[in-house]
Amino acid sequence: MFRAVHLAATTPAGRFPRPPDLGDHVGVNLSVSSFDDLSTRVAAVRGDHDERFPGPAEGRQPVHTVYVPADRFSRSTPADFGAEALRLLNVHTPGAGSFGGAFGLDPEIAGLVRERVAAKLAGEPVEDVRIDFGEGYGTRSDEEEDAHIAQVVEAVGAAYQVKALPHYWGIRVKSFADGGHERAMRTLDGFLTALRDRLGRLPGGFTITFPKVVAAEHVALFTEYLERLETALGLPAGILRFEIQVETPESVIDRDGRIALPGIVAAAAGRLTAAHFGVLGYTAALGLPLDEQRLDHPSCDFARHAMQVALAGTGVRLADGSTGVLPRNDGPDEVNAAWSAHAAHVRHSLRHGFYQGCDLHPAHLPSRYAAVYAFHLTGADDAIGRVRAWHEQAAGRAGTAAEPAAVRALTARLRRAVDCGALDESALPATARP
Repeated sequence: MFRAVHLAATTPAGRFPRPPDLGDHVGVNLSVSSFDDLSTRVAAVRGDHDERFPGPAEGRQPVHTVYVPADRFSRSTPADFGAEALRLLNVHTPGAGSFGGAFGLDPEIAGLVRERVAAKLAGEPVEDVRIDFGEGYGTRSDEEEDAHIAQVVEAVGAAYQVKALPHYWGIRVKSFADGGHERAMRTLDGFLTALRDRLGRLPGGFTITFPKVVAAEHVALFTEYLERLETALGLPAGILRFEIQVETPESVIDRDGRIALPGIVAAAAGRLTAAHFGVLGYTAALGLPLDEQRLDHPSCDFARHAMQVALAGTGVRLADGSTGVLPRNDGPDEVNAAWSAHAAHVRHSLRHGFYQGCDLHPAHLPSRYAAVYAFHLTGADDAIGRVRAWHEQAAGRAGTAAEPAAVRALTARLRRAVDCGALDESALPATARP
């Protein structure tokens, strides 16, 4: 039972006494000066929150990162991926019907999606490439890896000079967790020094991938190394930014039983751009059998949801992992099996709010773009109409049905659709254009 609380200033009936008639004025009992200390503390909490959670990252987010072993990278690698992907598309899905069937698309949009995917593969097949000196490259002698650094620098320089570098690009170094830290630092130093000597500048869009994080302390040490490297190379402070790979249980739950990512973000001191989920490393570390080491396993959903909650509003982007199903040959059974598995995984990622993933093979490009474009085109007209209506109503000071946060989410979705080529810029309301 609730107990009645008796206040000295109340009437016998337990109600506050009726205040005097103050007309249109509101009576208060506390002066501003009596709670200005509380106001100061509220503002301090708000300031700390805004510093830790500045909001979503600005600018374009790639729909994928393509990993290429360093010894296989050349100036034409992105274009070669696109040419092979387009060949597979034309051989195995020559028309809208076969294309829609291969990727499980609504017949009403299959023709449009195929047309746009083909144009994408011909014009910008790779949005983000990572030249891999990590696990995909393996352990080599210092002499061999140094030689491949020189080869990669020449390829990057040649691609840059003919504007053939993807919008985003970079290298993946070896993990600090496996004793490869000295080689990782030597590779990054050698690469950037040679690139400076080759081009005289660092091309835009450069990102470093720091894999297999097991402790925030490793991230802090890598950050300190980047600071020293910038000074030695004469680079602007803070220009070397990196992404991490969340592929160990320790990068999800730390040794003290806490969500690990806030500590990792703090250790990166403003340099962290994205967190990529590593499916195979994570599922293997959990002891899952080989046939269950897949992107859509429930254990992976748990890790992704932890990443989402920990990184929401921090400006650190989310990226999903890879699909291990690759075609063993060009036969229709192999290619279609790979496409079906990969497209299903891409759709799973999109439904969970992961708009970027990892691709390993040219055959992954048609299924990546087919699934992404179908996702963005389905319901696009409704999203455009809702955004336009909200802004028209807001301008007229009329009541609006949608919350501002919902409209921002719709606008962000439309912006992603334009950035990747699913929608034309002209289709957006003027308020959703940059």
